[in-house]
Amino acid sequence: MATFAIYVGAALTEIAGCFAFWAWLRLDRSPLWLAPSIASLMLFAYLLTRIDSEFAGRAYAAYGGIYIAASLLWLWIVEAQRPDRWDVMGAAVCVLGAAIILWGPRGA
Repeated sequence: MATFAIYVGAALTEIAGCFAFWAWLRLDRSPLWLAPSIASLMLFAYLLTRIDSEFAGRAYAAYGGIYIAASLLWLWIVEAQRPDRWDVMGAAVCVLGAAIILWGPRGA
């Protein structure tokens, strides 16, 4: 459960950090939006190092599925654009893939 919470925190901080940069560049917001963007992305990187995994690549690969699902929630909640069935189906496949990467049996 702690791993899932860290992944969710990492996803929220990455999306928020990237969105703040997006707001500055694409939505013509103040350059002051860059300060929380950088802080949020630094927290994101820190959180990913807290994942209990022997290998960084495996932790990052599993994170991808969580990131995709969280991005669609961001789309719905923050940007007021409801994901369609293809978004939901694609995210479900990705989350299943992340679960397989995280909890699949590892042989010798």
